[in-house]
Amino acid sequence: MTISKKHLSQARVLVVGDVMLDRYWYGAVDRISPEAPVPVVRVTREEERAGGAANVAFNVVTLGAQASLLTVVGEDEASHKLEALVADTGIQTYFGRDVQLKTTVKLRVIGRQQQLLRLDFENTPKNEVLATQTATFMEHLPSHQAVLFSDYGKGGLAHVSDMIARAVEAGKPILIDPKGSDYSRYQHATVITPNRVELQQVIGAWHDESDLQTKVQNLRQQLGLQAILLTRSEEGMTLFDAQGRADVKAQAREVFDVTGAGDTVIATLTTLVAAGMSLREALPWANRAGGLVVGKFGTATVSFEELFT
Repeated sequence: MTISKKHLSQARVLVVGDVMLDRYWYGAVDRISPEAPVPVVRVTREEERAGGAANVAFNVVTLGAQASLLTVVGEDEASHKLEALVADTGIQTYFGRDVQLKTTVKLRVIGRQQQLLRLDFENTPKNEVLATQTATFMEHLPSHQAVLFSDYGKGGLAHVSDMIARAVEAGKPILIDPKGSDYSRYQHATVITPNRVELQQVIGAWHDESDLQTKVQNLRQQLGLQAILLTRSEEGMTLFDAQGRADVKAQAREVFDVTGAGDTVIATLTTLVAAGMSLREALPWANRAGGLVVGKFGTATVSFEELFT
């Protein structure tokens, strides 16, 4: 099916997951430190972007659809900065707050257009705050055409199994960017989208494509999933479903930065499914979007015009 801009503008995606503030410090590298064999970066510019599930939601609205963002943050400077960044995008936000939570911040130091260092600031939210989000999830579920769980392993999806069960009852497509080695909590979702490393943590290494297909289909049936989408970097993507498999080749282009590419892939896939496409119809477009975004620096997005023209 073909998607018009007007049609896409009516699609609504409920994004649930871990958010973070992406900070970038750019600078000149002219010398090595006399204190240790490391480069000295003279910071000349700072930038902040919404990361994690917030970047996923931003990808949805950049395509022209509507996004709601359900998450848990701290009561700190980073959370208010993140909320301000998201507010400028048109995303509808539902932020649960935990005063003991440190909002996740990823600070990247960039010199000569290369990432030299990344510093992570984070801890884990209390289950009490997460539990209150289930009620908010149920309140807004009926008004959305698809649900996207963006799991970064930061604790924001401790109650994901309960939310999946509610979404299944409501008949909503459920797409998940998974994390960790226990996929049992994603049971009965529509599709999960692991990369090669993430999938190997669950099914182990595979000897060849036949072995891969057998292991993935076994996992798909065990978890009661409609499909598993394996993202394979330079090898493209493979969708495994009840019909077998569908392969798409990577879009040939210079890779500048892979940061956030997975966010763009699942956001595009979910947005198109919310607009009425099947997974197989949406697959090549999600692959194209991933190819476009790796040609940009940092967490980035793809517009409707970039994707479809």
